[in-house]
Amino acid sequence: MTERTDTHVNGLAQAIIAGLVTTMVGFIASFAVVLAGLFQVGATESQAASGLLILSLGVGLCSIILSLRHRIPLTISWSTPGAAMLAALAPGAFSFEQAVGAFIVGGVLIMATGLLPFLQRLLTHIPVPIAQGMLAGVLLPLCLKPLTALSTIPVPAFGILLVFLLGLRFLPKFAVVLSMLAAVCFGLWHIAGTNAWAKLELLPTLEWVSPEFSWAAIVSISVPLVIVTMASQNIPGVAVAKSFGYTVPWRSSMLLTGAGTGVSAFFGGHAINLAAITAALASGPEAGVDPSKRWRAAVSSGGFYLLFAVFSALIVSVASASPAGLFQAAAGLALLATLTQSLLGAMHDVQWRLSALVTVLVAAGNVTLLGVGGAFWALLAGLLTHFIVERGARR
Repeated sequence: MTERTDTHVNGLAQAIIAGLVTTMVGFIASFAVVLAGLFQVGATESQAASGLLILSLGVGLCSIILSLRHRIPLTISWSTPGAAMLAALAPGAFSFEQAVGAFIVGGVLIMATGLLPFLQRLLTHIPVPIAQGMLAGVLLPLCLKPLTALSTIPVPAFGILLVFLLGLRFLPKFAVVLSMLAAVCFGLWHIAGTNAWAKLELLPTLEWVSPEFSWAAIVSISVPLVIVTMASQNIPGVAVAKSFGYTVPWRSSMLLTGAGTGVSAFFGGHAINLAAITAALASGPEAGVDPSKRWRAAVSSGGFYLLFAVFSALIVSVASASPAGLFQAAAGLALLATLTQSLLGAMHDVQWRLSALVTVLVAAGNVTLLGVGGAFWALLAGLLTHFIVERGARR
């Protein structure tokens, strides 16, 4: 009996630790991307803090509910590629109220993929090179921020870059986390030097945003947001779970994360989805020897997200009081691995290589026509190039 009790306690402790690591990697490695995206679409400091708070709460609650309901590790996260897509939009293209309206529509579309099989098939049948090319083009401008920051804030920019490289050498799993923590330290150093402690906010609050619905915002934000979220988060999340022997309940996952996206939008959140990279941390052996008990790690991760939500206002105020471009540079470092994978996915198939390249360039250039942003036109340009040039050449 004692041996069985010890095994149970050790397994629970292992699950809790795995959940903490999952949350630390997911939250710390990408919160700067979320802030960059929200600020780019016009959020004020208090609205961005509210957005980070509601996303943390939504991610935590969805992880707990789904994992308890299905007794498998279902780890939820916010859409980091979706936030990067927001950060690539032209400044002032839309008001934050219009962006919030687009977030709500995105949540409805995510829910629809759980209710309507044909919509799920439509999204999953978007050619991989085109979807990955659109994501790569969206990520490219943000991934250049660490280099452009060297000319404006040389010491902090070089510092976080050095920490990132040393992290890749000695602690590759935590390189992004360490560089983000370094950015926080440089931010606090700057605040101490300018005696700007009074600018820091400690208590987070939710701030209601009344949505406005604009067709241009829906086409520019909702459609690309759902596509990159599906291609880079939900579908890989299903594949990661399957690699560990778990079958993701697609319908309930999409309904809950879609509803969570819609609700969080009213308070500044952009999108909630299945986790991909961090899902492995709560699904593998690190989460426990017994696969049937690893759901506890995902529940633990959800609990830690609720705890981390308490610090959302402080994080946003530190980022706002830091040197301009510091956290954008940290966000660029956090997205380098995703950029690498998306470029490889875009260029892998030689029969789609030209159209994928066109997609990358149009998205990176953020070509805006008729008030619609570059991500949507990149998708159309890539498909059109393929059907005119590559498909015709094969025939």
